[in-house]
Amino acid sequence: MNHPADLKYARTHEWVRIEGDLVVTGISDHAQEELGDLVYVEAPEVGSHVTATEQAGIVESVKTASDIHAPVSGTVVEVNTDLEDDPDFVNEEPYGKGWIYKIKPDNIADVEKLLSNSEYESGF
Repeated sequence: MNHPADLKYARTHEWVRIEGDLVVTGISDHAQEELGDLVYVEAPEVGSHVTATEQAGIVESVKTASDIHAPVSGTVVEVNTDLEDDPDFVNEEPYGKGWIYKIKPDNIADVEKLLSNSEYESGF
C-alpha cells in the first residue's frame, strides 16, 4: 500500500493535503483496496459545512458502500466532478485524480491533529 508521508490521515481512512488555505481530501489507498472497484462517489455539496468525524459523503463499490467522514470541519468549496463519470480514479490514483473534495477549514491547525502516515499505517 502507498501512503505518502507528506499527507495526514484520519482513523476513518481519509487523507488530507494542504493546498494554500484549503484542505484537499479523499480516501486512502488502504480504504480503496478494502472496498474494491468503486462504482459511485457521493461528495458533499459545494457550500455545505462539514464537521470533523461526521459523515460527509459515500463511496460505493461492487462489494459494499462506505461513509466518507470529514477529516476537519469547514466549508466545502469544490468537489471532483470527474468522479461522476470516472469513480475508478479513486482506485487508480487515490492521492491524485481520485481526490474527492476541497474544504476551507474552520481552523487549518486542526490538520495537525490527524495522523502521520506511520501512525496511520500502525492502525491496521
